[in-house]
Amino acid sequence: MSNLKIAVIGSGSTYTPELIEGFLKRGDSLRVESLYLMDINADKNGVVSALAERMVREAGAKIRVVPTVSLEEAVEGADYVLGQVRVGGLACRILDEKIPPKYGMLGQETTGAGGMLKGLRTIPVILNVAREMEKRARKGAWLINFSNPSGMAAQALLEHTDVRMAGLCNNAVNMLKELKGLLPPGAKAFDYDYVGLNHLSWVTAVYAGGENVLPAWLAGPELGGRHDGHFGGDGVLAAAGAFPCHYLNYYYNQSGALAKLMEAEKSRGEQCVEIEAELLKKYRDETLRVKPAELEKRGGALYSEAAASLVDAIENDKGEHHVVNTANKGALPFMADDDVIEIKCVVGKNGPIPVPPKAEVSHHIIGLTQAVKAYERLAVKAAVTGCRKTALAALMTHPLVLDHAKAKPMLDEMLEANKAYLPLFK
Repeated sequence: MSNLKIAVIGSGSTYTPELIEGFLKRGDSLRVESLYLMDINADKNGVVSALAERMVREAGAKIRVVPTVSLEEAVEGADYVLGQVRVGGLACRILDEKIPPKYGMLGQETTGAGGMLKGLRTIPVILNVAREMEKRARKGAWLINFSNPSGMAAQALLEHTDVRMAGLCNNAVNMLKELKGLLPPGAKAFDYDYVGLNHLSWVTAVYAGGENVLPAWLAGPELGGRHDGHFGGDGVLAAAGAFPCHYLNYYYNQSGALAKLMEAEKSRGEQCVEIEAELLKKYRDETLRVKPAELEKRGGALYSEAAASLVDAIENDKGEHHVVNTANKGALPFMADDDVIEIKCVVGKNGPIPVPPKAEVSHHIIGLTQAVKAYERLAVKAAVTGCRKTALAALMTHPLVLDHAKAKPMLDEMLEANKAYLPLFK
């Protein structure tokens, strides 16, 4: 094992203790020499870094924790760079959630118009991280990005840089944990097919002893009975023919999701502001030396499993299955080879290698995936060019928007509200 330098970009995030815990749990297989915690918000980063230092000492690990505001210092000689930036902070998330409903559209931080604005803010920053890596990081270093929208960011990295990268999300980890829990004790080997895009993904088959048990679960109490209500009503999972990630609620149950959004006293971003304030208050307690359980309220459950285990699989050439955002390379014949998709991969020293699904993928999934990928391609182009026409075309392509009469004024308002973080858009 090497003595690794790992840089976390956006480390002032309250998610960071999840990462620290993940690496500490893997001390036997990952020899981390230093953790460089970089954030432009020095005060917030100081609070989180101090907790990280206490967690390291409590675990008896010999890891040097280095807080910094310098991207160059963080990536210099780094083996792995983990991206978790939120450009514009939660204030911009709240705008993403609150402007679209004024036009009868969903306001959500990764899906629809709000998701595109987050991409327009985030992609130039992630590309800059990659370019600094190309100049300063160890040869062959990996950029593992969790910054949302993760799939669009990975698409931009693939198109515009040469850095080795993978996009990551904890969605699949939670989905697969639930599915494994449905197997009876002593069941034979668990396997699955997983296809789609980030926040537009499905488990399309579950194999127990070589038999696909998913169709029965979708129509029965195991999954259909448990989740149909979230996605819009009785029989929706059976009709989809797959187990969808929870973000498909915004597609399958558009009217219900929008009504819930409009009725809520506070947006999710406003709730997160309160949760984050509570977490930071707790983090300042010098007696706190472990990740607090309250972090799960922020959506951090199993976050470290997705991150640290992927680093472990690459570094130690484990050949494990992980769900990753990476180039298709023929795994899904209905997508282009250079489309970034979210798919089960075999992960070893050469990174993620997509595993083609064994079962046939339905036309429902094919059509929706192709449509949203077309939107993503346009949104990425808009992010790197600052072209308003391309951004409008992206919204007119997205299945949750389409309507030009609403898309045009909505985009104008959102670009104006975000202008401090969109220097390419004049």
